[in-house]
Amino acid sequence: MIRALYTSKTGMNGQQLQLDVIANNLANVNTGGFKKSRTQFEDLYYQTLRSVGAETADGGQVPTGIQVGLGVRPTAVQKIFTQGDFTETGNELDWAIEGDGFFKILRDGDEYYTRAGSFKLDSDGYIVTSNGDRLQPEFSVPEETTEIAIDSGGLLTALDDQQQIVASTQITLTTFINPAGLKARGGNLYQASEASGDPVDSDPGVDGTGTIAQYFLETSNVNVTEEMVNLIITQRAFESNSKGVTTADQLLEIANNLVR
Repeated sequence: MIRALYTSKTGMNGQQLQLDVIANNLANVNTGGFKKSRTQFEDLYYQTLRSVGAETADGGQVPTGIQVGLGVRPTAVQKIFTQGDFTETGNELDWAIEGDGFFKILRDGDEYYTRAGSFKLDSDGYIVTSNGDRLQPEFSVPEETTEIAIDSGGLLTALDDQQQIVASTQITLTTFINPAGLKARGGNLYQASEASGDPVDSDPGVDGTGTIAQYFLETSNVNVTEEMVNLIITQRAFESNSKGVTTADQLLEIANNLVR
């Protein structure tokens, strides 16, 4: 009964983490470029009361044995980098990545990566994020620019009122062998880690890298219906584990009352 108390406790802790992840997914359902997370679990150690294959008194062999599990624990909260839907904005500095890849951003001298392509111009004409972080490679739009265009291959051009090119640069996208290994830093930003592998910069559309769609933004890949179903399952699982605690407590109470 004491074992059941602690086993049910691990289940409740696990479902609490699952609830936290689902809540964060739902909270970011309208966050541009957001990627949902998924909680993964594994069972804990087993207490062996009778070993599998143990020899019996008459020389036989135990076919299954007796092992009692001690609960569950979370092993990972994995980012799922599936493609989000596109929404058309008509804004020339709204860019969506169709396929794999990230925009590279420079913040305080460190490189970060994002799928959110809602860019602006700062006072010096540089293309920046909403937090003022500059897109890499840096590009300063000349004052005489009346239109900014970027094609699917990442060629960024600034045009004047005569539709003449006054400046241009090549925008690259960054890919990782294991994007799920990126560190989420908030602000729609990720940072490379040993698990993600080294960043690889490529022109859009080259070597499996995605392409860029101007006038579009990628929305969150959170499926509200799916998350609501997961929320119900999590609630029921939490209730079941709490019932295990209640039942074990009642059995302990009965045992304690035997001395009366």
